[in-house]
Amino acid sequence: MRESPVLVWLPVDRRYLGEDGTNSPFYVLGEKYALSLQQVAGAEPVLFPAAKADTLAAMLSMVHGVLLTGSPANVHPSHFGEDVTDPSLPLDPHRDSLTLPLVRACIAQGVPFLGICRGFQEINVAMGGSLHQQVHHVDGLADHREDSGLSYEEQYGLSHEVHLVPGSPFAQWAGGLTARVNSLHGQGVNRLADGLTAMAHAPDGLVEAFGVTGAQTFAYAVQWHPEWQTAHHPFYAEIFSAFGRACHARRTAGTL
Repeated sequence: MRESPVLVWLPVDRRYLGEDGTNSPFYVLGEKYALSLQQVAGAEPVLFPAAKADTLAAMLSMVHGVLLTGSPANVHPSHFGEDVTDPSLPLDPHRDSLTLPLVRACIAQGVPFLGICRGFQEINVAMGGSLHQQVHHVDGLADHREDSGLSYEEQYGLSHEVHLVPGSPFAQWAGGLTARVNSLHGQGVNRLADGLTAMAHAPDGLVEAFGVTGAQTFAYAVQWHPEWQTAHHPFYAEIFSAFGRACHARRTAGTL
């Protein structure tokens, strides 16, 4: 008898798409996140596109982990007490309304989760931290955005080093105290939330990875994109493999 699959929930973006200016709403998920789960973490991606915050307990009872993906949209700054500084930048309040309480529910219920880029920022905000809305406008910080004039593969190429905290899981996964990663983000951590422990920094000091302090299970997040060609990057693959092991352990423990 085959084992039941390990299921990981990926919350979706809500974007307005369509031809001729119709601007129809769509639920959207980047394919690379789903493929990395299947190919490296050994898990099946599942979607609950119309989930609401008041259904979180029911949704989490059906999965073994949560992957908070990256997105072109930013976390709305009202969630950390600020006004929007650049109205031209995309927002996704529909996603905010689900993912911020979802982070807190995962921590409370001991559900493994991995945050990537926007997901990394969501975790910080959900736990009471704040963001730089435009990192490149902050004195002393570098421009961490991708060059949109380059090809897709070049945009996701290795961009800068991160310095990993000794003894952290990230140092273990990287096999050392430095690693090269890609960089495709405009926002970044300003005030790190209480309850999070920084585990990697960019050369300019910006927080690039953290973990939930004292978490019951895998609860980590990164500012870069390890879902890009994960199997070809040993460090990226170790992150997804460790997440997959935690999700498999939740299934084995019979938590559901």
